[in-house]
Amino acid sequence: MPKPSERIIAAIERPDDPALIAIPIHSGQDPELARHRHVRGQLFSIENGLLVIHTSRGNWLMPPGMAGWIPPGTWHSAQWFGPTSGWSVYVSAPACEQLPKEARVVRMSRVLESIVERATDWELGAPLSPPQARLAEVAIDELQVAEEELALRLPMPRERRLAAIARALLADPADARSIGALASWAGISERSLTRHFKQETGMTFVHWRQQAKLARALELLSEGEPVGNVAFSLGYESVSAFIAMFKRFLGTTPAQCMAGRRNPEARR
Repeated sequence: MPKPSERIIAAIERPDDPALIAIPIHSGQDPELARHRHVRGQLFSIENGLLVIHTSRGNWLMPPGMAGWIPPGTWHSAQWFGPTSGWSVYVSAPACEQLPKEARVVRMSRVLESIVERATDWELGAPLSPPQARLAEVAIDELQVAEEELALRLPMPRERRLAAIARALLADPADARSIGALASWAGISERSLTRHFKQETGMTFVHWRQQAKLARALELLSEGEPVGNVAFSLGYESVSAFIAMFKRFLGTTPAQCMAGRRNPEARR
């Protein structure tokens, strides 16, 4: 994403009016954006590719059709995979009082998506007209009730040995070592690993490991890697097993996910 102009920075770093500022984004030549924070809340939404937000609490993944929420003052960095385009929406600090206090990925409603797309045509930083202000209020209401997609969050443990295991699995999601072997490698008992991993991340080690594979799968798919190659690179014995895992977590097939479509028949 190209660096924002001074005009954009001046607009988005004002904590109050306008309540909502929407700016188109494109991945450009630089695949990463350095760690930073804003006085406003920030909502990311993309049409293609994959956007990953990193915070001190973990990683949040945004394929098409999803949106990532970053509360005001939260330090974060961004990374994208494949050609990525979409919107970055900045919400005034007062309006954020009714919005989530933690970073999260949510499903974009058609109403929210349409308002955000229209808001990109509003004059940057200018006071909102009465119709625009009403649309901004609806967008904030939609964000307030948006359903969180827990499968697209990957919290990171902070304890040194647990963090070492997590980093090793992120570097090589196909790592087939058992929990016992990983615990021995990190110098922790298997029982302690299991108990403390759940305490620090809110999910079991087995569940976290599957979501780490899902995260890497989304990265590879967004870069155009064939589904078969993705499946085998992650250690699955068959493509069907990989697709079954993908649908179990996200309720959709890899192809539908990358196109921003969700299977209404799927169950979590």
